[in-house]
Amino acid sequence: MKDMNINRGAVSLTNLFLSLVLVVFSFAAINAQPATAAQVASGASLQTSYADLVSRVSPAVVTIRSTERSRNAQQFPFMDDPSLRDFFGDRTPQGQQQAPQRVQGVGSGVIVNSEGYILTNHHVVDGALEIKVELTDNRTFTAKLVGSDAPSDLAVLKIDARDLPTLQLGDSDKVRVGDFVLAVGNPLGIGQTVTSGIVSAKSRSTGVSDGSFEDFLQTDAAINRGNSGGALVNTNGELIGINSQILSPSGGSIGIGFAIPSNMAKNVMGQLISSGSVRRAKLGVTVQPITADLASSLGLSDVRGALVNQVEPGSPAERAGVKQGDVITEVAGRQVSDGNELRNAISNTTPGTSVALKIVRDGRPSEVSAKLDELKAETEANGRNERGEPASPGRFGMSVSPLTPELAQEYSLPRSTKGVVVTDVDPDGAAAESGVEPNDVIEKVNGRPTTTVAELKTAIEHINGKPALVLVNREGRSLFLTLRPAA
Repeated sequence: MKDMNINRGAVSLTNLFLSLVLVVFSFAAINAQPATAAQVASGASLQTSYADLVSRVSPAVVTIRSTERSRNAQQFPFMDDPSLRDFFGDRTPQGQQQAPQRVQGVGSGVIVNSEGYILTNHHVVDGALEIKVELTDNRTFTAKLVGSDAPSDLAVLKIDARDLPTLQLGDSDKVRVGDFVLAVGNPLGIGQTVTSGIVSAKSRSTGVSDGSFEDFLQTDAAINRGNSGGALVNTNGELIGINSQILSPSGGSIGIGFAIPSNMAKNVMGQLISSGSVRRAKLGVTVQPITADLASSLGLSDVRGALVNQVEPGSPAERAGVKQGDVITEVAGRQVSDGNELRNAISNTTPGTSVALKIVRDGRPSEVSAKLDELKAETEANGRNERGEPASPGRFGMSVSPLTPELAQEYSLPRSTKGVVVTDVDPDGAAAESGVEPNDVIEKVNGRPTTTVAELKTAIEHINGKPALVLVNREGRSLFLTLRPAA
């Protein structure tokens, strides 16, 4: 009996040991992360650190300290905007009631040439009396401003140094939403900081400045004031963007940051280094985005493109045969989704260049060639879409009147303007819902001129299903709109 008890005890100990072994193996199985199919196929291992990448790119990112006279912001008057602001360093020292004669700014920059050329934001150095550049090896240089371009918010500096570490510019057109990125800069002046994230979106426009030439990469990598002018790099260590703005209700990072794409920066930087200024091409049109209703009215298969609502007389567009109501869908082989893409595609082209434009007119595609002029003004009119649609009395909820010479003079319209004036809009009617405003001049409906109230009624009384395409003149500016009667 005693031997049996001993054997039973031995069996129990053995079972306990096996159970412990199984538990250990179970934990090991739970903690082990299976490789993805792609990793198994390629033999790659999971990325656990970007330290080697950071050690390569960080020496090329510098801190920029500027000294300037106290003045009101010009290019970016959004330092105190609680909803949308750039993140340039604080310009007003704390604890002082009055602005000093000189204030300090802190930003970032990227060395793009071993001979001392540095790329940064225009707003980092705008109005600076003195610019200091601090390298990661603690050397400090006084920088010369080579050139600055407010519309793109880019600037180039030059320091007297040689054999500097640099970042190679990548191809931002090849960047994909979801790509992993690192943001490197000096947030809030605390010292160089690296944050990580992904590319959240492309071709963003925030309109913080004048909205002229914006084509931002959006990222959720944490960036704050002082990161302006710093680097956004991909996992190959290439510079794909210059950090420029954030969207934030508090002024701190909430994961919505914007960087100027490297291809735009490369073009601007090259011109600033070679000539100190930037030349941009001009097509000579104002445009508006395509909505679903507009696409239906215009016979488009896709809701994309730039609708031409005005053609400048004597412009490259007019010479090429572009007409009001055309939809530009492609420039030099590049698809155009909206007016912002059209403007950037034209502006990045050398003046004097002939470009092929694919357009849709009356539902039929065609192609024209335009030889671009040089843009002289600060920005090309962008014809941003505003809601405003005409309608006739009755079911459209508005009243109209013939455009007399007296009314034309009252509204400061050219004598050549012809159409019907909107005199009153029912706030609960279809016209108001569409955005019609009093004093709009209805010039055409579905391409047919409307110079009298009777012509307007005839043009729109048979609107059923597909919305009518209406051309209005609002304070001297032409605008295409769509109009549906109330349901």
